[in-house]
Amino acid sequence: MIVERDLAAYVVRDDEPVLRALEKITDNLARVVFVVDERGHLRGSLSDGDFRRWISAQGHADLGTTALSVANTGVRSALLSTPPAGIRALFGRGVDHVPLTDERGHLLAIAVDRSDAVRIGRTDVGVGSPALLVAEIGINHQGSVDLAKRLVDEAAGAGADVAKFQLRDMDALYRQAGGASAGEDLGPQYTLDLLARYNLAPDRLFEVFDHCREVGIEVMCTPWDPPSLTRLLEYGVPALKIASADLTNHDLLGRAAASGTPLVISTGMATEAEIVESVELVRASGAGFALLHCQSTYPAPFKDVNLAYLRRLAEIGRCPVGYSGHERGFHVPIAAVALGAKIVEKHLTVDRGLEGNDHKVSLLPGELAEMVARIREVEAALGTAEPRRVSTGEQMNRINLAKSLVAARPVSAGATITADDVAIRSPGRGLQPNARDRLVGRTATRSLQPGDFFYAADLADRTPTGRSYRFRRPWGVPVRFHDVAAMTRDARPDFLEFHFSYKDLEADLAAVLDEQPRIGFTTHSPDLFSGDFLLNLASDDDAHWERSIAELQRVVDVTRAMRPWFPGQVEDPVVVASLGGFTSDAHVTPDRLDAMYDRVAAGLARIDETGVRLCAQTLPPYPWYMGGQLFCNLFVGPADTAAFAERHGRRLCLDVSHSRLAASFLGMPFTEAVDLLAPYAEHLHLVDAVGVDGEGVQVGEGEVDWPVLAEQLDRLAPGASFIPEIWQGHVNDGEGFWLALERLEEWF
Repeated sequence: MIVERDLAAYVVRDDEPVLRALEKITDNLARVVFVVDERGHLRGSLSDGDFRRWISAQGHADLGTTALSVANTGVRSALLSTPPAGIRALFGRGVDHVPLTDERGHLLAIAVDRSDAVRIGRTDVGVGSPALLVAEIGINHQGSVDLAKRLVDEAAGAGADVAKFQLRDMDALYRQAGGASAGEDLGPQYTLDLLARYNLAPDRLFEVFDHCREVGIEVMCTPWDPPSLTRLLEYGVPALKIASADLTNHDLLGRAAASGTPLVISTGMATEAEIVESVELVRASGAGFALLHCQSTYPAPFKDVNLAYLRRLAEIGRCPVGYSGHERGFHVPIAAVALGAKIVEKHLTVDRGLEGNDHKVSLLPGELAEMVARIREVEAALGTAEPRRVSTGEQMNRINLAKSLVAARPVSAGATITADDVAIRSPGRGLQPNARDRLVGRTATRSLQPGDFFYAADLADRTPTGRSYRFRRPWGVPVRFHDVAAMTRDARPDFLEFHFSYKDLEADLAAVLDEQPRIGFTTHSPDLFSGDFLLNLASDDDAHWERSIAELQRVVDVTRAMRPWFPGQVEDPVVVASLGGFTSDAHVTPDRLDAMYDRVAAGLARIDETGVRLCAQTLPPYPWYMGGQLFCNLFVGPADTAAFAERHGRRLCLDVSHSRLAASFLGMPFTEAVDLLAPYAEHLHLVDAVGVDGEGVQVGEGEVDWPVLAEQLDRLAPGASFIPEIWQGHVNDGEGFWLALERLEEWF
């Protein structure tokens, strides 16, 4: 069971229209909202079933009807102070959300019937969630509040989600008062001596908890005895950790479960029968809980860790499971995550030489940060069990490395394609070889010369082609020197955007260009130059920076030199360039961005831009180059990109796909990104996107809300020109571009 205290997604006012309730039901995925009055008193519930029954009774839908008129006013509810078992008894018969109120009926929280997840502070831990990473400070603070706070800072800085501590009342915990150890065995005597010196009293430990809140890291604490449990509940910790040593202490475990506070329970030193018995006790209480697999030796031998038991533990608990590690290093917790651990706990210290058993199995701050980074990478790599799809990078490499079906000899339009007409050759731009049987026997819809690719359109009855389009702004299509004729045969764009390769910059313009009196032009700089050189005006390597300036100047010079072939070009032509800011291993920290932008600005100041409009292209967080993925830092964040444009008087090429990916990466609404960037947009690349690195997607097949975007761009960048920047849109004489333009015509 989860107790949800963030109610915004679940609450509507009684005087709001039922349409608003339906919107929230759709957004919160819970199929229910709760209706409150202006003072927050619970008035009823409104589920999708209530709405359907209302529609059936009314015979029509007036979505302006108030939510209260449709609501179930006999909703089951409970006091927030009700024991978890009492709340759980209200679930069932279609009820999986129970509103919790105070004595006066104010809605305070919602109990959600879920055993596959547990709420730790602000985080749901369970299926589909990233692992909750816990830095176990324990008593590694050596009894010092200052050292405890330092460890909290180190944990937060390393990216841990939770800082965990231990609280003991020595008189209540041990059989001799005051932590006396006379007559005890050697092990307990050693432990008692440490605790007597290093245990923090509750008020001093709570000072550290307050510091956790200040730095934004959650708190978890182990109560070793009932008085400590009472103090922790009075403080209001978001979760309790039950130590392996107390798994069979049903008195303490039962009291903790009865509090309703989420429990994280370690299972070291226990038999399976003992684990089952304790799970049954906790489940009967109704409390939310997770189980941690643990080998309680310090350090734990690798042969005894037995990570395979995680799956068995999940079957026993029917709850989230995790791993509490006491072995050396951090590779075992990474493996645990790969096996399904949703919580990872590792000890943290600033010095493994300090006194105490825990220090020698603890990670140093840098090691903790490394573990966090590697776990997040493994989580990203795990993916899903959904049907396999080809990634953006693989699609690029497939074109470079795979093979296609090509014409083996001349084929005339209208002829039946035979097996002898088809050969298999690289590169992989066309139909894959496994389509040969479907191709042979079809009628050719176009004439082909030897080596021409067959495309998917050759298996279809209709292929999009160019035509006359009507848009409210100037529009063009991407071209290379060799396909201008094909791209202008059936359509008359306002301009052509030449996407240069570095070899194109060496071309004899008189040999590759024909005069285009009625069409303008723009150009797009290469990203990659001879010798695997990536243009990067942010480079701190002076030689790389100087060459980047020189290569960009060549692009500008060639663009100027093309002007005579385009007498219809009235304004200075746009030059689109990705200006750099790439790193190979990780994104840089935000404090480095200003200096990198200044480096770009200094490089641009060296460019003679006479006769062109040089525009910085907005960039994705994970660009694809040379068959692999890099990390991009500049022109990704909408706020810092807009600030650069404002500060240096620069105009942008707003690449919709890139900036949609950036918004997803940053967790911000794309509408906010467009609001920031569009006022500086001189030129647009209109193309869809998926996730954080799926760029170049066909319009309408990704995550861009095109009607909303069109309204924003009409308002904020009404004169900006555009091209459809569909990846591989040029194949089969621009088939992908023509399809994109057909779709864009509806909104632009």
